[in-house]
Amino acid sequence: MQRAMRLVFHLMMLSLWFVVSPLQAKDWNVTPAQNLQAVLDQAQNEDRVLLEDGLYLGNYTISTSIALEGSGEAVIDAQGQGHAVLVLAENVTLKNLTIKNWGDDLTEQNSGIYSERDSNGLVIENNYLEGSGFGIWLQRGSGSKVINNRVVGNTALRSADRGNGIQLSSMKDSQVTGNEVSKTRDGLYVINSQGNVLEKNVMHDLRYGIHYMYSYSNKILNNYAYSTRAGYAMMNSRYLEIRGNITENSEDYGFLMNYIIYSTIDGNVIKNVWTKPENKVLGRDGKALFIYNSGYNTISNNYIERAEIGIHLTAGSENVKVFGNSFIENPVQVKYVSNRTQEWSQDGKGNYWSNYRGWDMDGNGYGDVAFEPNDSVDKLFWKYPEAKMLMDSPAVLLLRWVQQQFPVLKSTGVKDSFPMMSPGNDPTVFKTETNNLLAGDHR
Repeated sequence: MQRAMRLVFHLMMLSLWFVVSPLQAKDWNVTPAQNLQAVLDQAQNEDRVLLEDGLYLGNYTISTSIALEGSGEAVIDAQGQGHAVLVLAENVTLKNLTIKNWGDDLTEQNSGIYSERDSNGLVIENNYLEGSGFGIWLQRGSGSKVINNRVVGNTALRSADRGNGIQLSSMKDSQVTGNEVSKTRDGLYVINSQGNVLEKNVMHDLRYGIHYMYSYSNKILNNYAYSTRAGYAMMNSRYLEIRGNITENSEDYGFLMNYIIYSTIDGNVIKNVWTKPENKVLGRDGKALFIYNSGYNTISNNYIERAEIGIHLTAGSENVKVFGNSFIENPVQVKYVSNRTQEWSQDGKGNYWSNYRGWDMDGNGYGDVAFEPNDSVDKLFWKYPEAKMLMDSPAVLLLRWVQQQFPVLKSTGVKDSFPMMSPGNDPTVFKTETNNLLAGDHR
């Protein structure tokens, strides 16, 4: 009798285990001949939907926490309409897919991959996207990863009519790493987002490589932008950490900072910022660093070479620490009109200026004579740029000589009391970092 009761008890426990235990995750192998949306609708949390090589036509919606994976040769073609993949669940993985030809309606935010809400724990990795609207759009979530994707825009459209490559809207603590974005409007666009890291991305042939709006406490690290109007455009944001980035061959700005406060811009490389001759108008010059209405920032250890203007500060951009930077072969090193003298050194360390003609008698690595990059004549030309044709005239040269002989005639402006005698950053670092970034696997 007792033996029978024990057998009944074990059978009851076994039945209970089957009821409460989770179902084992399942792999769904799908071919182009099958109805992919029907499979996505049937798949349960933690399942994997594996696409065999081929063409999958249509717009697809993911409503459960699954993984959708291909081999790189599985192509989702949205046929010019809507979102290619719409994600409505958390903890979704999209990997090794080719996604093409989604819609171009920017008002509807047509995207290759679009997460409508709760973009928590998404992993979007090693995909190739090519289309007219936005590439990857994530919003209202946290802890997501966008890694090693390639996004290409549609050059048949005007730049203003294309979407951004990767867009984060109201995202927190997410990671965007190792992506390549080209020919969209902006490469990486971040708005109203906090605590995110953008690292080792390559952006080119764009309006702005990275564009920040109304975002706090983000890190922009070791990215590379080239052939843009502005490599990095930071607007209305604070507590940004911008380190180790590279930008070259920008037309208008290397770094554009508008109302940026309490931020660090350190160890970046900016080269060849020059407005094309066919786009030249009065007052449009290539600026390596353009800082507008931005204060309480630290600008240090940056390498700035061959820009029409090395650094331009305006509209109340004061209380800024500027030291350890290298300004090399910029026709105008500094453009800054101030009501009081601005000391550009910190703890006895100034900046390197390729046009500094001072000396270092004590051999401590810093010039014995302070450097002042601008004088009253420069400011006259800033106010009346049409007079630049007189820049090298005998009258102007005489005015400059008079200012040097009678310092009381000098106006307020930038003063570097400890100019560095050699560049702080070796130009070979630029080449090495660039080669490392381009050596990544961007399909």
